[in-house]
Amino acid sequence: MSYQSQLYFNIAIGSQKPESIRNRDTPCPFCDREHLTGIIDEKGTIMLLKNKYPVLKETFQTVLIETDQCDSELSLYPKDHMYTLLEFAITHWQRMIDSGEYRSVLLFKNHGPNSGGTIAHPHMQIVGLRHLDQLAHVSEDHFQGIVIEQDVGVEFNLSTLPRMGFYEYNVILKDTSRLQRMGDYIQIGVKSILCGDIHPRCNSYNLFFYQLNGRIIAKILPRYITSPLFVGYSIPQVGDNLHEKVMQIKERFL
Repeated sequence: MSYQSQLYFNIAIGSQKPESIRNRDTPCPFCDREHLTGIIDEKGTIMLLKNKYPVLKETFQTVLIETDQCDSELSLYPKDHMYTLLEFAITHWQRMIDSGEYRSVLLFKNHGPNSGGTIAHPHMQIVGLRHLDQLAHVSEDHFQGIVIEQDVGVEFNLSTLPRMGFYEYNVILKDTSRLQRMGDYIQIGVKSILCGDIHPRCNSYNLFFYQLNGRIIAKILPRYITSPLFVGYSIPQVGDNLHEKVMQIKERFL
């Protein structure tokens, strides 16, 4: 089996994708549930299906529709829905990993105009990579941080050595029986990013999941215009007010 260090994007398929994040007049394909195809599994209003626009070559792309509420958002979900969604997503992520068909499998979410996504309707993606190692450029350092709160089997921190820069939140799950607490911390991280008092003028984020050294880790990144230092030199910048941000989150959400 050959290995790759990059993915190849199918431009012809990509040009057909609907764009509803920036153009809200575009009909939402995920709201037209009666005409969705390639359905893999459903649980309540949560649905996993094959991606209709598989733009990444040598991959298997799926879309996880989180809710039937197009204008909702992950931080707004009732607790029971959040817990069901997280268990559903991780279960199908693990199934794809266990299939042995892929070198690695991605689980991630885009939200907002600066996130790199195209569809506004809340959704995640699970993508099997046939020849690429998703952890090739990931290290333990990326998940170290100032502890915001720590509970049995799970830690919520603000990264001191971020992958991309400034403020990145990590939720580190060591005990899978504490998945619901992980969900609580993910929601708090997202709420803090979309809170104008803590992250002014931020309306976008990414949520990435990793399996590393026996743990499941979620990283939540606020998305602004990407720093030219990171684009040109892969140099991340770190805010000099991390402790202040931690205190703001504690006071507001914990």
